[in-house]
Amino acid sequence: MTTLSIRAIDLHYGAARALRGVTIEARPNRITAVLGRNGVGKSSTLRAITGLNNVSAGDIVLDNEVLKKAPPYKRARMGLGYVPQGREIFPLLTVRENLETGYAGLKRADKFIPPFIFDLFPVLKTMLGRRGGDLSGGQQQQLAIGRALVTRPRVLVLDEPTEGIQPSIIKDIGRALQFLRDEKGMTILLVEQYLDFCRKLADDIYIMDRGEIQHAGPASDLDKPEVRRHLTV
Repeated sequence: MTTLSIRAIDLHYGAARALRGVTIEARPNRITAVLGRNGVGKSSTLRAITGLNNVSAGDIVLDNEVLKKAPPYKRARMGLGYVPQGREIFPLLTVRENLETGYAGLKRADKFIPPFIFDLFPVLKTMLGRRGGDLSGGQQQQLAIGRALVTRPRVLVLDEPTEGIQPSIIKDIGRALQFLRDEKGMTILLVEQYLDFCRKLADDIYIMDRGEIQHAGPASDLDKPEVRRHLTV
């Protein structure tokens, strides 16, 4: 059981301060959602967590291990699985080859695709020989999640997995995240803008604006007008 703690982090792009004292705790067996309008710092937070950008203040702690300036590949080996916005699958590789890219940090005995991935996303099993670029957007999103799961993550971090996806596949993704939480005990951190998806799925929410956390609480808080006002344009 793994807890991911983001403790008062700042992040700068040059002289611009993108994050201001952001504190988030993602706990085991729970789905934690970070919400907010475009450009408020949600993706920057995930880039800091995964090591794509180094923080200028604060700490990111995986259980009791401070990540400091560990590069992304070391964080992946420590148990961080990342599903980026836009999916970023390899379009010329087959579905199988895309999944197998998750083997890089694994021990020899673990270099196989866990069968439960095909239980969650059966379409991937039927398309193992198809090139990633030939899949629909929703199928590519399932592939991106499957690829992250191949790495055997303790914490799964997803950046807007419902963006541009048809409703039927959004439901499939929701069921998959519930399974990972309830059956695998996984810690899940989710950046989203789709409120209904978060209301049904999330246990805890954080709302960002202008690089800061404006609200933290249970997902039921999304029904409160004073909370929803942080999300209106």
